[in-house]
Amino acid sequence: MPFYLEIIICICLLIGGIFLLIGSYGLARLPDIYMRLHAPTKASTLGITGVLVASMVYQSHLKGAFSVQELLITLFLLITAPVAANMIAKTALHYRTKALDRTHGQELMETIRDRESPKPPSES
Repeated sequence: MPFYLEIIICICLLIGGIFLLIGSYGLARLPDIYMRLHAPTKASTLGITGVLVASMVYQSHLKGAFSVQELLITLFLLITAPVAANMIAKTALHYRTKALDRTHGQELMETIRDRESPKPPSES
């Protein structure tokens, strides 16, 4: 394997590992669910992306052709992680999970809880 590919793979693995470590630390240390949503959805998504890009470069070199599997996994994670975080936040709002006093946007939580569902165009 050429030295430049080893360097690219190592850099991607290091960046991915750092983001995964930051995401794990944030998940363990942040105090409430609304703050905890940011760590796994942002940092961990970038971390997994770094690891999968390194795997994609390695597998592409081994096969001699572009490796599509890692790219598809990365795209799936980039699409599903924000959707999952949104569903977790909606569930926390629905169950009226209390946020800490220092959590920003507390006034928006009541507005979101009390809003009505949009009416279909035929009922307007």
